[in-house]
Amino acid sequence: MTVEATNAPVKSRMPKVEFIALIAMMMATVAFSIDSMLPALTDIGRELSPDDLNRAQLILTSFVIGMGLGTFFTGPLSDAFGRKPVILVGAVIYIAACVLAWAAPTLELVLAARVVMGLGVAAPRIVGIALVRDLYAGREMARIMSFAMMIFTLVPAVAPLLGTAVIAIAGWRGIFVSFIQFSTLVTAWLWIRLDEPLAVADRRPLKITKMKSAIAQIFRHPTVRITIAVQALSLGMLFTSISMIQQVFDISFGRAESFPLWFAGIALVSGTASLLNAALVMRLGMRRLVSWTLGVQIIMSGVVSLLYLSGLPIEVLFYVFIVWQVSVFFQAGMTLGNLNAMAMEPMGHIAGMAASIIGGISTVLAAAMAIPVGLMFDGTPLPLTIGVCIEAILAFALMMLIKRIEARVS
Repeated sequence: MTVEATNAPVKSRMPKVEFIALIAMMMATVAFSIDSMLPALTDIGRELSPDDLNRAQLILTSFVIGMGLGTFFTGPLSDAFGRKPVILVGAVIYIAACVLAWAAPTLELVLAARVVMGLGVAAPRIVGIALVRDLYAGREMARIMSFAMMIFTLVPAVAPLLGTAVIAIAGWRGIFVSFIQFSTLVTAWLWIRLDEPLAVADRRPLKITKMKSAIAQIFRHPTVRITIAVQALSLGMLFTSISMIQQVFDISFGRAESFPLWFAGIALVSGTASLLNAALVMRLGMRRLVSWTLGVQIIMSGVVSLLYLSGLPIEVLFYVFIVWQVSVFFQAGMTLGNLNAMAMEPMGHIAGMAASIIGGISTVLAAAMAIPVGLMFDGTPLPLTIGVCIEAILAFALMMLIKRIEARVS
């Protein structure tokens, strides 16, 4: 009896329920790293930037920029070196940056650490999707991702509450300790319980020339170019809202203490957008559904901006803001998945590379748009509502351009 040597790992699967939970927690690292910081922004601003409290918002957008940059390379690296090693290296980078942020004496050093944290977190964000693709296919893959995303949507709802609890016990720097604990737990879980699914024979060398070729192909395709811009604008609306929402609750409405509870409610209601999108997209199509959603957002943001100029009582304006904020988060659920699918549709021959490049470009551009709008906060929600309205108008105009391109082609 002979045993054939092979470099391929045994693709033994952990129980499906456990695998779904693991993937959801890997993806949740992103939401936890962003949303649990929201209750800390006021304290961070007062301690590290007392002369310009708005700069504390950069805690969020700096992380997103790092994540976007990491997204360019994480997918190709995992194709070349395997899934588990890349996730492990990403976790080490993330944890080291958390230690730096915890000890940082200045806001600038915290922001630099947050960029590096974003670079590290790109690993579980992107490689988690690759793991599902490695082990499942077709409808079963879609089913696994749907269940994982359902769990994932709960994290933004509870993250500010967890952040508030940590601040009460250990101060705002304690949040970075909780990040270290969370990342260590998830990475150890993956390393111990999941076999490496990508055989050595199936790995593809990392070549810069291939990345350059993929970028060239993406930007040669007009619909893909425009769709990336729309995706960046849609993400920009989301990131702008997240970066300013805590200040609006605190300074504009004096509701800092109840902010985590309101945010949880907004996140839970907005989480139903993916279910509605799934029910409508086959009937209406991706482009039409995105266009209609952006059109509604233009109307809502314009009306809300006018209402804030009308002199309504502050209590009424608060509930107007809640409804509007739900619409912004809901809009993200109705557009981002469709836009990503539209951008990827012509790129099937370079799907892995294209996913990293499209995700990286749109994320970095979105953060770059969110930063100047966030820094315009003047004690009222108007910079936020007007900024989102302008982004929605630009995105809607680009969707109309796609419609004309499709009409010419057909």
